[in-house]
Formats: sequence, structure tokens, C-alpha cells
Amino acid sequence: MKYGATLLESLNPEWRFFYIEYGQLKTFLKDRLKINGNGQFTESDETEFVNMLENELDKVYSFQKLKSGEIQRHVKYCEHSIEEIGKASNEVGADPAEVSMRYLNVENEINGIIVEVNELAKFQRLNFAGFIKIVKKHDKHTGIPLKTMFSLRLSKKPFYKENFDPLLLKLSRLCEIVRNGGKTATSSSGKSASAAAAGAGQSFVRQTTKYWVHPDNVMELKLFVLKHLPVLVYKAQAPKTFGPKTDADADSDESVDPAITSIYFDNDDLQLYLGRLEKSEGAEAVRLRWYGNARNEEIFVERKTHREDWTGEKSVKERFMIKEKHVNDYLNGKYNMSKYAAKLRETGAKGEDQINSMEQLSNEIQHTIIEKKLHPLVRTFYNRMAFQLPGDARVRISLDTELTMVREDNYDGVERSGSNWRRTDINTDYPFTHLADSDVCRFPYAILEVKLQTHVGTEPPQWVEELINSHLVEAVPKFSKFIHGVSTLLESRAPLFPFWLPQMDKDIRKP
Repeated sequence: MKYGATLLESLNPEWRFFYIEYGQLKTFLKDRLKINGNGQFTESDETEFVNMLENELDKVYSFQKLKSGEIQRHVKYCEHSIEEIGKASNEVGADPAEVSMRYLNVENEINGIIVEVNELAKFQRLNFAGFIKIVKKHDKHTGIPLKTMFSLRLSKKPFYKENFDPLLLKLSRLCEIVRNGGKTATSSSGKSASAAAAGAGQSFVRQTTKYWVHPDNVMELKLFVLKHLPVLVYKAQAPKTFGPKTDADADSDESVDPAITSIYFDNDDLQLYLGRLEKSEGAEAVRLRWYGNARNEEIFVERKTHREDWTGEKSVKERFMIKEKHVNDYLNGKYNMSKYAAKLRETGAKGEDQINSMEQLSNEIQHTIIEKKLHPLVRTFYNRMAFQLPGDARVRISLDTELTMVREDNYDGVERSGSNWRRTDINTDYPFTHLADSDVCRFPYAILEVKLQTHVGTEPPQWVEELINSHLVEAVPKFSKFIHGVSTLLESRAPLFPFWLPQMDKDIRKP
């Protein structure tokens, strides 16, 4: 579908006069080129067109700024309302039914905000695409370069750069409070909701499925999920204790969706790639991972081992932490974790079983790397937003955006990582425009992962069923970032390819 038709079909009717007048701009170009003959576009034509474009930009920017301010004020109103309800509920003689009704009213307000945020995000995407397309059309048909100049104008009125994630975090907190009637997510006994519901000795079915999400649907999906699960907030500055926290603990040092970077290792025969692609029993993936930017000194060495169903075992991911300064020596067999293990024993920071397991795992991975001659092959980068009730493992949802795969090998006579364990010419500077096109694959979709833990014979929550059967997602059950990176960036070396590659050629958006 052409952009003009997409705009008319997707715009919010109540805001229709504030979108870019793409049709008028396009008609102006066409008419002036026709009137002047021979495809000529005069200096006065150019001046008039640029003025029209400036007026459209000012209109869009001003409207988005206005609506964003309205939404922020609406959120503050809901925060104040919840605070007042909390005070009223603690008063002697407070009517529980009245308190519940007041929370329900606030929940309706929040749902209205969610609709507005989704519409504003769509407004942002549609208008940005319109400006890019009309300037491209102008440059192509007039021969007058406008792109560079107008990019500077856009940067001064950057409506397209508004980050909605801090707003999502606020909405997540509010949804969590009203969902629990002002209470925390744990039961009065102190046990988590899942623990209270599960009971002892119950059998669980654990299931993980993956989906692609078109960029047009990312905001709508986030807003849908946060109505049911709170956003997990990750500590970005404290790798030693890295892990999810409830969003109630968020502060300025924490990030909603931290950057996650992994370096996957393999050998020249792509032995690990083939094992994971063919789902061979015991197939391993070896990667080094860190959170945040490349200055993070604490690196996680991870091993994922695939287990077939007939074995009765579950696939497992294991990892240990190592200082970045020791990584190269560890990979070359010149360093092991014995000194670190001794320090842990001395300080009593870990139990003996944990320390022994860490030492064994580090020795096994090191042996695999040396024996199989593994070396850096592919890097993956993405930003993650996760949703989960605190202490409740029944439903966990993560959404990875800005997924990018980058070559780390030294093939084709090009030194990328060189003798280091990772290349040093990139950090978290997505979209990595300084890299050669042959070295980078910018994945076009976000990756949704849904992890469910349900009792045997019970169904997942209804809202999860609605989500996975909705227009927002495209099921790709066994999608792997590592496999996709190798199959696309090292296509000439890969003997086999994943089943989902043909899906890349179709539009996954649904009515």
C-alpha cells in the first residue's frame, strides 16, 4: 500500500487536521513540474515548497508537544487520585466498596491514557515517514537536494525522537496499583501470588514461544501487556547484582530496557551453529554477554545446552561472571577461576556447592572453547523491556527491539575482532551506521518471547491467548538470534538455513 493510502487509513479522525498534508505537497510537486515543462522546478517553486514543508513540520511538532503535555498532566492527575484514594482507604470507617469503585474509575482513566499514548506513537511514526518520503520524492523529481538541509530542520523540531518508555513505566506502576486495589503484588502471608496459587508438589508445564512484532505494532503491544503485567526495571549501573527489580524501586540510575550485547562463538566448521539449527541432542551455544555499554567490566560467560524431549531433561542455560580484563586469557587457557573461587570461599559470599558448580562450569566451557577451536563469530545487540509480576513466574514476557547482528569474525581478510574477544569499533550506538553493510544485519522486527508456567491441564490466562492470537504478532516458534545472524551475515559459509528465512519476504502485518 502506498504511503498516501496508509496515512488516510491509519490516521486518528479527531486529529486529522494535524497530520502532514502529504497529498497537498505531492500535488504541488507534480503540478509545478508539469506547468514549467521539461521537469523544471524554479527557484520560486523551491522556496514555496520549503515554506509549505516548514509549516507542516511546525504544525506536527506543536501538536505532538501539546498532546504529550496533556498526557503527562493526565498521568499526574491519576497519580494524585491514587494517593488520595490510598489515604481515604486508611481512614476509620472507610467503605471498601466505595474505595474499589474509585480505583475502578482511575483504571478507566488510565485505559484512556493508554489509548492516547498509542495514538500519539502512531502519529509520530506516520508523520516522520511522510516527511522522509516527500523529501525523497522532491529530490528525485526536481534534482534539487533538500534532504541534508531538511534533516537539520527536523533535528530542531524532533517530534520523531520522543521516547515513550518513561511514560510506559509510570503507567505500569499505576496499572499495578489499581489492579491490586492499592495493595502490593504479594499475598498477606508474604508468599508470592504464584507460590500461594501453586501449592506444594504441583506439576507444571513450562512453555516458551517466540513471535515477531512489526515496528508499527510495538507500542500497541507494550501498552496491551502493561495493563496485565508490570514492567521490570533493570539496574544498569550495578552489574554485580544485576537482575530484575519491581518498577516500584525504579530510580534515575535504572533503565526500562537496557542494552544487551552478546558475542557468540563457533569454529570454522560452524559446528555449534549446525548443532543448534538441527536441534541435536546436547547441542551447545557459547556466548559472552554484558549489559549496558562496553565499559561494563563484568562479563557473563554463558552456555546453553539443548535437550530433546525424549531424554526427559530440560534445555538449560548456565553462566558465570568474569572480569573483562581476564577474558582473553581465559579463552586462551591462561587463566581460570580458581583464584576467584578461593576468594569467594574466604569471604563466604557463596556456598560451597555454588562455588564448585561455578568452577566446574568455567572449566568445561574453557575446555570446549580450546578443544573445538571456538572464536568470536557474531554479535547480537538489542534493547529489552520485560514484564512480570514480582515473584510470580507464571507469565513472563520480554520484548527485544532494535535487534542487530554484527560480524565478529576475521574472515575474508578483514580483521574485525582481531586477536581480541570482541571488536572494539562499536559500542551500543545503534543503528551502527559506521559499519560496512556486509558486516551488519538490522533485523526489521521486534522479538516477543512469552514464557508460561501453568499447572498441568490448565490453560494460560485469557489475555495471553488474546495477545498471541492477535494481529500484533507473527509466530516464529524456534527463532534464534544467533542462527539468524550466522545465516544472513555468513551466508556463503552456512551449509543449512533456518526455516523462517522465507517469512522475511512477506508483510507480517495483519488486518
